[in-house]
Amino acid sequence: MKIITFKDIVDLNIPLSKCYEWAKEMIINKSTSHLPPKISIKHMEGVFCNVMPSVIMDGSMNYRGGVKVVTRYPEREPSLDSRILLFDAQTGEFLALMDGDWITTMRTAAVAAHSIDLLAKPDFKEIGIIGLGNIAIATLLIMLEVMPGRNWHIKLKKYKDQAEQFIERFKKYDNLEFEIVDDDYTLIKGSDVVISAVTYAPVDFCSDDAFDEGVLVVPIHTLGFTNCDLFFDKVFADDLGHVHHFKNFDKFKRFAEVSDVINGKASGRENDRERILAYNIGISLHDVNYASHIYEMLKDDDSVIDFDLGEPREKFWVQT
Repeated sequence: MKIITFKDIVDLNIPLSKCYEWAKEMIINKSTSHLPPKISIKHMEGVFCNVMPSVIMDGSMNYRGGVKVVTRYPEREPSLDSRILLFDAQTGEFLALMDGDWITTMRTAAVAAHSIDLLAKPDFKEIGIIGLGNIAIATLLIMLEVMPGRNWHIKLKKYKDQAEQFIERFKKYDNLEFEIVDDDYTLIKGSDVVISAVTYAPVDFCSDDAFDEGVLVVPIHTLGFTNCDLFFDKVFADDLGHVHHFKNFDKFKRFAEVSDVINGKASGRENDRERILAYNIGISLHDVNYASHIYEMLKDDDSVIDFDLGEPREKFWVQT
């Protein structure tokens, strides 16, 4: 079994286009794979442990399975941490234990970028971004990769020096124009696409009138847009099981999974007036697919640690 570290993964310099491709693979093939509900344990205030198993059954990765474990401890730096255990779903052989932090960031960003490419107005120009951490950076980088040649005006909310740092990160892109605004209403009003990557939002960001016709809202961590549930024309999600318990689920005007849209089983955006909400909560199929591809890239690399647990190779009997 390989032990694949964060550094092992980062050193691969995986292209942004490949991150997008891997995410799209599992969006297309979601219905052919096994995705049981995740188990979430909340044993202390603000602390959780999520256990997320899945098995890829589309044949592209020889029936790979995996379990992702992600924990959140507010006082830890970083507060979120994850590991992925990868196995061969045909033979049961454990293939790798690997860091899940890079994978989580990049697959989350790739799925968000995919929803924007799929569900935004074709000629969208105005983007508002709330929450300017790694996920937002990675999402915009992937958007720039898969939607080249587009000119975007991007509004950022002023908070400490985060907006300035974000702009500095993208200073080499001459097709981006940035504006720093003071409040959420100004950021959302007039935006064609609203991306929220905040991890905490105790109340909704804005009143209904802030959301213009044609807007696509992508709440990467779901928070802050419950009012939109009630009047947006369509709501999409990566998995029904992740949203069916939402307090407003029964009030959605129209709902479908993103995988059904890309496979032609449901309609996506049908005109430039529709207000659309995309709840991609995060499914472990993406993590397992990323882990499978990364394992294939590293399985013959002698510099990556091989670890033997010394498990029995035949049936063992308890000694008396």
